[in-house]
Formats: sequence, C-alpha cells, structure tokens
Amino acid sequence: MNIKLTAQEKIKVLNGEDIFAIMSKILLREAKIDREKERFRIVGLDADNRILFIELVSLGSVTSTSAKPMETFRVAVLKNAVSVILVHNHTSRDLTPSDADKDLTDRLIQVGRILNIPVFDHLIITTEDFLSFQYQGLMDELRKSLKWVPPYEIEERIRAEERRMREEAVRVAREEGEREGEGVGMRKGLREGRKEGLEMGREEGLQEGRIEVARAALAEGMDIGMVSRISGLSEEKVETLMGE
Repeated sequence: MNIKLTAQEKIKVLNGEDIFAIMSKILLREAKIDREKERFRIVGLDADNRILFIELVSLGSVTSTSAKPMETFRVAVLKNAVSVILVHNHTSRDLTPSDADKDLTDRLIQVGRILNIPVFDHLIITTEDFLSFQYQGLMDELRKSLKWVPPYEIEERIRAEERRMREEAVRVAREEGEREGEGVGMRKGLREGRKEGLEMGREEGLQEGRIEVARAALAEGMDIGMVSRISGLSEEKVETLMGE
C-alpha cells in the first residue's frame, strides 16, 4: 500500500533523522489498533536522495513482521528508485535489532545489489526514537556477509580479489624496482662525478706545473721551441706566456 505524501514530505534525505521525522508522523497518524502492530515499509529515493515514495510492504503482529524480497523491491523497480531505505517499527520502546531483523536486512541488501538498487539504511522506529543500522555500523557489517550471496558469485569475488592482489603485488614490485634503480643510478652518478672531478683536478695541477716550468725556462732566455719541449706546452701557449 502506497502512503500518500505531501509535497513538503518528499524531502531530500541527508541522514536517519530526516527519515525518522517523516516516519514518526506517519506512525502517529495511524489508528491506535494498527499502531500496536509492526509494519515493514520501504522508502524509495531518487538520484538526488529525494523521497519518491513510501510503501507499506507488510503488516505483522505485535512482536514481529517480515517481508519477501520481491514484494519489497516491486515498487522500487516500477518507480525507478535509485536506492531504498528500509523502515519498520517496534511496538515496544526497545530499538535493539533482533537476529531476524539483521538476517532480513542482509538478504535485502543482496537482492538490492543484484537489482542495482542499493539499500542505504534500515531504521527501527518508535513514535519517540529510532535506531539506524547505518549509524550503528551494521550496514557495513552486513554488506560483507556472504550468507545470501549465490555460490557462483562468491567464487567470482574470490577470483576478483586474487586478481586485485596480483595486480597490487606487481605494482609494489615495480615501484620498488624503480626506487632501487634510482638509488643505483644516483650512486653510480656520484662515483662517476667523483672520478671525473679527480681527473679534472689532476689535469689542472699538471697544467699549472707545466706553466711554471715554461715560465722558469723563458726567464733563463731559452727559445720557444726548447721551452715547449721541456714543459710539454704547445709553442702557441709558450708565446702566450711570453706576452704576459
């Protein structure tokens, strides 16, 4: 049964408080006798997280309610919901989710995933307060559950995880190899630079020595050819020294 909503009630949902604000009003609008029964509802959201509809899926007893997956998602599919929020009330003030509540949520999460209509949250409400599976961390826990996942899909998930691990190992090995290569290159560069510097220094020292020998020979009046042979400098270089 579709619950009629005013334009003001078709709000953009940002958190559990937004849903509770609407659902508590609906709960208070119901007749006293019906309020003493648990009801399971589904809230459909559009791509902007705005409420499309609120549908009553099942009417239970004072202590429990249940919902079949296809009945739960029927309207969501027909009305093109992008995601859904599950809501059911507890007639007592105890908001603690039962094992049955968790199991149903687990199953509906898997059905929603198959239909590409994810279950965003499950709220347990009273007229005064609410409990959000999302806030409690239960949604993350149940999304990891494999209880209602088909065996073939579990195998696919395992293979996907193995591929991810192999790709990660290759990436890490590549990065380590690149870092090692950079280190080797830097060490090699330092060694070559040091060697080149020593060779340049040695050559400069020898050149200075040749120049001093040439200057001394010129001072003794030797000719350019003789000075060149003694010092190892070219005759052009010796001539330059004579002009200094």
